[in-house]
Amino acid sequence: MLGLILEGGGMRGAFTAGVLDYWMSRGLWFQNVYGVSAGACQACSYLCRQPGRGLRVWVNYTDDPRFISLRSLITTGDMIGAELNYDLVPRKLDPLDNAAFLSSGARFTAVLTDVETGKPVYVPIRDMFEDIDAVRASASLPLVSRMVVYRGRRYLDGGVSDSIPIRRAIADGCDRNVLVLTQAPGYRKEPNKALPLMKLRYHKYPGLVEAVARRHIMYNDALDFIEQEEAAGRLFVLRPDAPLNIGRVEKDPEKLTRIHDMGFAVAERNHQALLEFVQ
Repeated sequence: MLGLILEGGGMRGAFTAGVLDYWMSRGLWFQNVYGVSAGACQACSYLCRQPGRGLRVWVNYTDDPRFISLRSLITTGDMIGAELNYDLVPRKLDPLDNAAFLSSGARFTAVLTDVETGKPVYVPIRDMFEDIDAVRASASLPLVSRMVVYRGRRYLDGGVSDSIPIRRAIADGCDRNVLVLTQAPGYRKEPNKALPLMKLRYHKYPGLVEAVARRHIMYNDALDFIEQEEAAGRLFVLRPDAPLNIGRVEKDPEKLTRIHDMGFAVAERNHQALLEFVQ
């Protein structure tokens, strides 16, 4: 069984949007998709078979303070505004094609972090509207987002506990996988410099704090495992050729478009090799 794994990375997800847009232009559809944080957000447009939407919903609202802003953080508790990004846009302003998703038969899993335990939770997204809060939770960054209550539990960014869920995909039966990373070759994650602030803010959630403290260890271990899977011929990886050099909350439409176009070009350059891998 073939799986697709989409890493997060905030607005570096524009690179992922470019990769997915190229695949959509060529009619390449994966049926088992794992999305983390921004990767989960981009997976929505892909699984609803809406080319161009992944970038469009970011660049069209950069001037709206409800999109990403300090004002939104102060007034709502979310730097990335929940009402605009997870209600108005997907339901009314640039609606997700939920019918296309439901009819596709695709299996979509979003990765969340349970704030009580600090452990990853793998949530099946069965309906884009009914389960949109799980996608929101997956992309809710600590310190600049409220915890998201979903089915009675509190969650934050899935990248805290499992940034690259390759082992989960394998455990689910995906013996071959395609992975889209948003960091360039050679990248290694460093310890979180905001850990003291995390300890202060989340002192009631030691499991979450421990996950934040260990995130760089787990991430780098996943990179080592990825190298092993690539060498064994069981994993195909697409990633930027060089660091993207944009912030996690980048709002410049030109920069986001440039990153998107980089992803499109990487997917195009690797398309034939990918087809040989998946067939």
